[in-house]
Amino acid sequence: MKEDCIFCKIIAGKIPSQIVYKDDKVTAFKDIQPLAPVHILIVLNQHIESVNEATIGDETSLGHLFTIARTIAEKENIKQSGYRLVVNSGAGAGQTVFHLHMHLLGGKHISNKLV
Repeated sequence: MKEDCIFCKIIAGKIPSQIVYKDDKVTAFKDIQPLAPVHILIVLNQHIESVNEATIGDETSLGHLFTIARTIAEKENIKQSGYRLVVNSGAGAGQTVFHLHMHLLGGKHISNKLV
């Protein structure tokens, strides 16, 4: 755990959040500033700052992000209508919390324009 990381604090239960899923590899919780009716952050429990710091040894955990995204999409009733998965890597791409995470967005039509 990185002491100054807000996501590490959420994972550790030091900051309240609306957790929708948790296991030994990931924690998923509702975004506090949602961009869609369903906007959930799926966060690795291990602190990795971004995709740029991920290694071959992290492949199982990174793959787990996608399978849990599907599970959550089904639970949130957006699996059939469709959803978007977003991973930002670096400030220039819009990453504001430097702890590797995935955004799961759905519940409305999402345009094909880059956000």
